[in-house]
Amino acid sequence: MAFNGKYELESQENFEQLMKALGLSDEVIKKYKDLGNIVEFVQNGNSFQTSYNYGSKVITNEFTIGQESEFVLFTGHRVKAFAKLEGENKLVITMEGMMAAMELSGDKMIETLTNGEITVKKIRKKI
Repeated sequence: MAFNGKYELESQENFEQLMKALGLSDEVIKKYKDLGNIVEFVQNGNSFQTSYNYGSKVITNEFTIGQESEFVLFTGHRVKAFAKLEGENKLVITMEGMMAAMELSGDKMIETLTNGEITVKKIRKKI
């Protein structure tokens, strides 16, 4: 199942708790809580490009399954990350202290971000 397409945020849980655990200020958390609502995935075989729209800022990351890549986070920080596919519909990215998983289910993308015991769950609908 290809990840190609744009996905709009429908709901999210525990975003603020994870951001606080990562040491972000309340001001930064408030600024980004409701941004990043639309993400676009372009998949070409094992190569991916993701673009997150954060209001006036768009962050694009490119990576290949099975290879270490550098990712830019919404905060502007750069981290090393490793991506793998689990089956045809689940993309897992591990980076410094965090794991992100995006799983396709029909026209939905269920995104989970995990840092220690805190997990953020975002549900996005394909548009």
